[in-house]
Amino acid sequence: MQPYQPLACELYDHLEVACLYGYRLKVELTDGSTLEAQALTTRTNAAKEEFLCLRGADGPLEIRLDHLLAITPLDAGSRFGRVELGGTRCPS
Repeated sequence: MQPYQPLACELYDHLEVACLYGYRLKVELTDGSTLEAQALTTRTNAAKEEFLCLRGADGPLEIRLDHLLAITPLDAGSRFGRVELGGTRCPS
């Protein structure tokens, strides 16, 4: 597994809003796969890797933030549209 690469700082706001409002998201991953799930929260593990915690059709799941390519809210009236996350990292 690749070393964790933090997202660009300004992109965290979109994840926080998605979790605050419990948006259903279309999540695009860097491996080309997609899924739909409800945003719940974010968390950081002891190794300082950050994760988006979601509720999918099959239950809870976590996705490391640097595996996210883009998120798109599926709820009407969402506060943002599609946000590209992949390839945009915080400077070290």
